[in-house]
Amino acid sequence: MSILPREFYSEDTVVVAKKLLGKKITRKIKNEEISGIIIETEAYRHKDDPASHAFCKITERNERMFGEVGIAYVYFTYGMHYCFNIVAKNKRKQAGAVLIRAIHPIKGIKRIQKNRGITNLENLTNGPAKLSQALEITRKENGADVTKKSNLFITEGIKCKKITASTRIGIKKATERKWNFKIEVL
Repeated sequence: MSILPREFYSEDTVVVAKKLLGKKITRKIKNEEISGIIIETEAYRHKDDPASHAFCKITERNERMFGEVGIAYVYFTYGMHYCFNIVAKNKRKQAGAVLIRAIHPIKGIKRIQKNRGITNLENLTNGPAKLSQALEITRKENGADVTKKSNLFITEGIKCKKITASTRIGIKKATERKWNFKIEVL
């Protein structure tokens, strides 16, 4: 399968959040490969999105959101969890990123279970912090180029039959926007 090119991420953030559903994320750790199908995403834009890290100004934490598309934006939250995003925006927006909220694991499940300390398949990667822990994504991956074959990249995956849109999770501003997107796999 071919890696998604940089142009894929050069559209409106909300559009890219939908288009990422069904794509395959691959994480290489030493000689082992972990992968899964993206089944849930959320869009975060710039000045028109008060829930976004990029709403007010550029900071050390959010500067990736203002940079080149197709780049990983990983941040630390609640003093204990990492969240993995991919910079995505069109030329009219200064900033934007898609939060990868959940995947359906397809390869490296034993390592994912070990990383998470659980065996229950339904709870392995069904949340952004769980996903980052499962795939061993930390601030070291902040700035990784997901458009190149490296230790973290995204390729074509499966065709989506039905996308469900709902309000974003865990935010207090712009709560009416239905920028959380999901698909069901198998």
